[in-house]
Amino acid sequence: EMLAGDLIGTIETFFKKIGITKLRFKPAFNPYTEPSMEIFGYHPDLKKWTEIGNSGMFRPEMLAPMGLPENVRVIAWGLSLERPTMIKYRIDNIRNLFGHKVDLAMTRNAPICRFEGGEEEEKQQQ
Repeated sequence: EMLAGDLIGTIETFFKKIGITKLRFKPAFNPYTEPSMEIFGYHPDLKKWTEIGNSGMFRPEMLAPMGLPENVRVIAWGLSLERPTMIKYRIDNIRNLFGHKVDLAMTRNAPICRFEGGEEEEKQQQ
């Protein structure tokens, strides 16, 4: 059986792989999921928690039209791209990522972001 702890663990693992380890989860309302949670990441330069996504467990009645049995649990989450990017690269103003004032040289010279493999992959490479 899949529980809310599995959802939290999946999200924590995802963000850990991109270098965001300070997370908080806050109960929320979403019409399609229950329980539902907002996801917050800590931005060290702004010294504040920033919402970076939303998540939940799909309600059984949402899965029934797909022919899934009532005992099947499905996790769901939606993540913004700009806010985790701000945290990972310590950007303190979203306007430095989007809009007419963006420094195009920063964009052109930015390194390509690469997500490292999981612990199992790392062990195989050693």
